[in-house]
Amino acid sequence: MDNRTDGVFVSVEGEEKDILNFRNQIMISPPEASNIKTIEVRSGKINGYHDFTIALSKNTELDTTEISPDIAVCHDCLEDLESDPERINYPFVNCTNCGPRFTIIEKLPYDRQFTSMERFQMCPDCEREYHDTDNRRFHAQPVACNKCGPEYELWNDGKIVKGIEEILSTVAEKIRNGETIAIKGMGGYNLVCDALNEEAVSRLRERKYRDSKPFAVLFRNIDCVKDFCYCSKEEESALKSWKRPIVILQEKKKLAPSLSKGLNTTGALLPYMPFHYLLLNRIKSPAIVLTSGNFSEEPIVIDDRIASKKFPVLADSIVSHNRQILNRCDDSVVRVMSNEVSILRRSRGYVPLPVDLPFDVGGILSVGADQKNTFCLGKGKQAVMSQYIGDLKNLPTFEFFKESVDRFSKMFNFKPVRLACDLHPDYISSNFAEQLSENLKIPLIRVQHHHAHIASCMAENQLNEKVIGICMDGTGFGDDGNIWGGEFLLADLKGYERFAHFDYVPMPGGDKAADEPWRMAFSYLFKYFGDSSYLNSIPAFQTIPDNQVSGIREVLRKNINCPLSSGAGRLFDAVSSIMGICNYSGFDSEAPIRLESVASYSVSDHYPFHLADKVVFDETIKSIINDLQNFDISVISAKFHNTIAMAIAEMAMRMREETSLNKVVLSGGVFQNKYLFTRLCRLLVDRHFEIFSNHSVPSNDGGVSLGQIVIASNYK
Repeated sequence: MDNRTDGVFVSVEGEEKDILNFRNQIMISPPEASNIKTIEVRSGKINGYHDFTIALSKNTELDTTEISPDIAVCHDCLEDLESDPERINYPFVNCTNCGPRFTIIEKLPYDRQFTSMERFQMCPDCEREYHDTDNRRFHAQPVACNKCGPEYELWNDGKIVKGIEEILSTVAEKIRNGETIAIKGMGGYNLVCDALNEEAVSRLRERKYRDSKPFAVLFRNIDCVKDFCYCSKEEESALKSWKRPIVILQEKKKLAPSLSKGLNTTGALLPYMPFHYLLLNRIKSPAIVLTSGNFSEEPIVIDDRIASKKFPVLADSIVSHNRQILNRCDDSVVRVMSNEVSILRRSRGYVPLPVDLPFDVGGILSVGADQKNTFCLGKGKQAVMSQYIGDLKNLPTFEFFKESVDRFSKMFNFKPVRLACDLHPDYISSNFAEQLSENLKIPLIRVQHHHAHIASCMAENQLNEKVIGICMDGTGFGDDGNIWGGEFLLADLKGYERFAHFDYVPMPGGDKAADEPWRMAFSYLFKYFGDSSYLNSIPAFQTIPDNQVSGIREVLRKNINCPLSSGAGRLFDAVSSIMGICNYSGFDSEAPIRLESVASYSVSDHYPFHLADKVVFDETIKSIINDLQNFDISVISAKFHNTIAMAIAEMAMRMREETSLNKVVLSGGVFQNKYLFTRLCRLLVDRHFEIFSNHSVPSNDGGVSLGQIVIASNYK
């Protein structure tokens, strides 16, 4: 067998029936985390093989095989923690079927000398296992044990504590006492505290400058998850998969109140590192907070020197280890909607698995959007997406972006011949692409934001035809210079026509209106009703200082810094504020998320709206205000969501009537709203549409880079 950068080459000899059976077994019973797409069979000369060997890896330069994502520790290795003499409580135990991959690799081929394990010389026992074809650690590149592998150490009050038993005992006691610990994990540092200790969780929020964004929770086991959360079989399967993502679940029983800050969902995950199991076995709490080790909006920390400088402000102690993290990687986040897993943040466990395409995208680099950034590079008929990068407006995140572009280019032997970026002239990612285009003297294709969203969904669903494209998000630069976000497009991978959109409404103060939903509430009221009594009859505005309300009124009257927006996200912001749910957003999309969280699933009614070449919601807003006097917000929220679903379905009907198209492609961050997505799909199914949505890449801006690359490949 020969492990090469263009794939695995296996040379076998024997009876034809035995060789065919060997091939079939590979396809029928592959390792759990493997992804065998094709097997090509070729004839060759007889070499007289007598045993099984793995030849030295070869680098073919032009082609690259796929790099495995990081894999959660397997059941066999967990048993080794208790039974293998050399691996008793060894926190880096792994085998061929599990352990770090992407986070420790520097370049292909995937051999130990090209990983951060290169510095650790295998002991005789590990080396014997590594070369034993009958051992499950055969050619497991991170193989190690207590005698020869990486080690943890605890930095506590200026002292360094070594020895895993003492470290675990000390950390467990500190967590029980309400302290926060920074722990170096697989793709970066995490901050950990007791998820049932309100004082500890509140203190972590203060330290991290994270007012309201929910924290992820690491549960001891699936039974503990089910004790605190509702969990369907699809959600349980996602939780227990080798990818081990954070899964957004409906809350059943309260953890610490500050954990989700009033939301009725919990971001739950199960242990994926040996250290997690060892630690949870030593504390009484069924769950601990496991959040990214960073200050708000900055990338997760991977460097030990930076950790030693930054974390004393965030944590009471630091647990580090001496295996270098080469590729930064946050935990992935998914949500099960309509019984299918949809990725909200694509990172550990998924990256860098490529998206297979029916056409060539080779040589194209797409740089994505500025929020929730990912980039994408093309290798033949595969699009290789980066891990979640974050918001590029933050300088450390932009540096992470540039560093990752370089790393991926080296790992995949990639040199761009064409670039793709967003149409927005002021995007940081677009400016980066412009400069790179000038430096390399290669063409740059600018792709409209919502066309890219639709194309991302088409690409992962292998569509290459004209479709009804419905994109709902908050912000994207439009062809007319306005801000788009509630879009109905007739689109294929070459172009699009804007069929209709949500009504344009001014954003007073520009981007500030996205951070302060009350501004959008005021803008909708001002546009539809002027200075009527509606402005004084809404309780939410009683909490806004009069001078601020007067200031926004003047800004709207004089049209000063009031860009027009058709963004669906801004409409959700406005309604959330009008209902008194959220006037100020502490994190991206907080107002819509809180609006969804209160919606009742038992309500089927909807509010009136108007359809023309745009969707107008004046009657919707008026009806919501009237209902505030008579109905609970759970009913009003549900009726509003039902209204949006109905408006989209009715516009899709009009589009089909005029074009005879029946395939509806849904994309954009608004479709991460489970209530809306589920209700809309039901309406579209009832109307006999074929529905396609994002699942393997995010529907939010994290999927834009995929859309950009496929559009650029079709650009003439």
